[in-house]
Amino acid sequence: MAVTENRGGLSAAWFRVGPVIAVLAVVLVVWYAAAVWLNAAQVIERTLSAQPGWGALDLIRLTLSMDRPVLPAPHQIALDLVDSVFGWPLDSPRNLLYHAGVTASATLLGFVMGTALGVVLAVAIVHSRTLERSLFPWVIASQTVPVLAIAPIVIVILGSLGMTGVFPKAVISMYLCFFPVAVALVKGLRSPGVLELELLHTYAASSRHTFWKLRVPASLPYLFPALRVGIAAGLVGAIVGELPTGAQAGLGARLLTGSYYGNTVQIWSALVMAALLGLALTGCVALAERWLTPGGKR
Repeated sequence: MAVTENRGGLSAAWFRVGPVIAVLAVVLVVWYAAAVWLNAAQVIERTLSAQPGWGALDLIRLTLSMDRPVLPAPHQIALDLVDSVFGWPLDSPRNLLYHAGVTASATLLGFVMGTALGVVLAVAIVHSRTLERSLFPWVIASQTVPVLAIAPIVIVILGSLGMTGVFPKAVISMYLCFFPVAVALVKGLRSPGVLELELLHTYAASSRHTFWKLRVPASLPYLFPALRVGIAAGLVGAIVGELPTGAQAGLGARLLTGSYYGNTVQIWSALVMAALLGLALTGCVALAERWLTPGGKR
């Protein structure tokens, strides 16, 4: 019986993990093949053209160990990440965790501001048809303007007011955060059906009690997926906000530095760190959802 249970547990675990491992293996194979293909021209021109008798193994070895490759191999990015994280103090500008912390602070501040703005707009729209007709179209229209066009304007305006550092980047992050929160919360607050509303009406519940006892709990399943989207979008906004400022810290600054010096390995390691940071932030929101929603697992 114990052997059967162990086999069942292993099968269930493999059913969850197996597809992820398979996809990862395919991605790695394709990535290595693409790295060899894209880097081959430079290796042949700069190195192998002066070495007669070279073969395919020589080409593969050199394309996967270039200092400034067109496309770094996965192991080069992993080694750069490990060296950056563990080879320097946490407060060193050469440490990727230092830059990730700067970007995360702007992201979290923008997420808080964007969530607050989205909640206020959603509550106002739900309680006022006039605001819905006059305000909601502008909320939607605000997202048609590319963030790359807005970021320099925000940086210049806030900089002229003496606001520098994290806050301008947080404002750009807020711009991308508030929209999914506002739209999802409007849908969630309006999700209770007629029967539920009439039941509370028979209990002589006030509008305030209806809002807090019915509408808010019903909106949580709509709100938390929007929060996950919002915090991921806020991370993108924070990184974009670092690009036009020439910032000295942050993942955007790390990307700029790698671009200036043609260090593609540094660029890719910063991108991987940004992806890991995004996973961590969305994971925190998902954990909060499990604890705060009525049917969440604890």
